[in-house]
Amino acid sequence: MSDASPEFATVDPGDRAALLAVLCLIAERAGKEILAYYVEEENIEVRHKSDDSPVTDADQAAEDFILAALRSLTPGIPIVAEEAMSAGDEPDVSGGRFWLVDPLDGTKEFISRNGEFTVNIALIENGRPVAGVVHAPALAMTWAGASAEDGTASASFSETDRPPMAIEARAIPKDGATVIASRRHGSGPELDEFLAGYTVKDQVSAGSSLKFCLVANAKADLYPRFGRTMEWDTAAGHAVLLAAGGQVMRADDGTPLTYGKPGFENPHFIAKGRG
Repeated sequence: MSDASPEFATVDPGDRAALLAVLCLIAERAGKEILAYYVEEENIEVRHKSDDSPVTDADQAAEDFILAALRSLTPGIPIVAEEAMSAGDEPDVSGGRFWLVDPLDGTKEFISRNGEFTVNIALIENGRPVAGVVHAPALAMTWAGASAEDGTASASFSETDRPPMAIEARAIPKDGATVIASRRHGSGPELDEFLAGYTVKDQVSAGSSLKFCLVANAKADLYPRFGRTMEWDTAAGHAVLLAAGGQVMRADDGTPLTYGKPGFENPHFIAKGRG
């Protein structure tokens, strides 16, 4: 619940290492804004937007902080942010480079206090997520990843007060895939039909962008999503998974999931590790 306006020195978006370092700091500080509400307010006030999705003061506080920080960090790069979009503030992204921000992904998890909510920040270039950070404030965990134009990429995982460690997605093990599904949208005939093509060793569920991160961190192999998502829901986790060697494909035609689509709504997709 800070009143401070964040000031960050400008960073060249092409310097992926420097960019990720600052993005992690921004996400973690936004996470502290969220935790102030999570810890201090026994009864979190919940409002509903026009699409009936929930929103809280924590969502708005985190978004206000992130928007101010990104405007300081990269002046001139447009920002597509969930709560601003809900208020009708849709920027022009025709230049091909823009930010996608979900200040509190998993608001329902935040309200239910299960800890599975995240701060998502991603940079998009020509339809592709090239840098992203997913921070889980209640779990004190952060995933980050970036891909450069020359094809190099790196992804990392860190816990509070511990140095980051490199992560890589894995190929599906010979004894079967671990499938991770949405905690609230993780069943149905489309999912059953998709999984019929695989040997499934285990199936687990999680909220928010943690699903992408578990695939990136070689804790799971497949994340099929046959429910509605928006671009700000997926871009940061997608960036981390790409940098870890995984991929996210459209479920309908197998092509890579891209960003900057009209309305910023995603088709159904499949996130997977290597191979």
